[in-house]
Amino acid sequence: MAETAETISIGGLLLEFLHDKDETEGSVDVFRMTVAPKGRVPVPHHHESWDETLYGLDGTLTFTIDGRDIALQPGQSAFIRRGVVHGFRNDSDRAASCLCILSPGVLGAGYFREIAGLLVGGGPPDPAAVKEVMLRHGLVPAVTAG
Repeated sequence: MAETAETISIGGLLLEFLHDKDETEGSVDVFRMTVAPKGRVPVPHHHESWDETLYGLDGTLTFTIDGRDIALQPGQSAFIRRGVVHGFRNDSDRAASCLCILSPGVLGAGYFREIAGLLVGGGPPDPAAVKEVMLRHGLVPAVTAG
């Protein structure tokens, strides 16, 4: 059982890791993701080697999964199979959150730490640097960054 969650802030995202690949010996990554009002992930992507299960906790997050918008509300779940392009956004005026479960656990908190590091300085990150970090960690952008 994790004693404390690692919290990582990336722009309008707050990630609270409950379990990660290192603690679970690669079995699973589990984290709560809170998305700021009107927040979005700018690059639709797919994962090469893990599936993602989502469970709505608070508010409504809109996930675009394989070209279909799905409004994830508290108590609802969605499954994203590896290789399926997806992204998400919070269209509302209040924060929304979900529980994210990645199986197997091959991503870990390190990816998010690196992306957060690219945002130091307040300006937009270098798209080529973001793409390089994504690809190195097994996330494949659906569009060319840059």
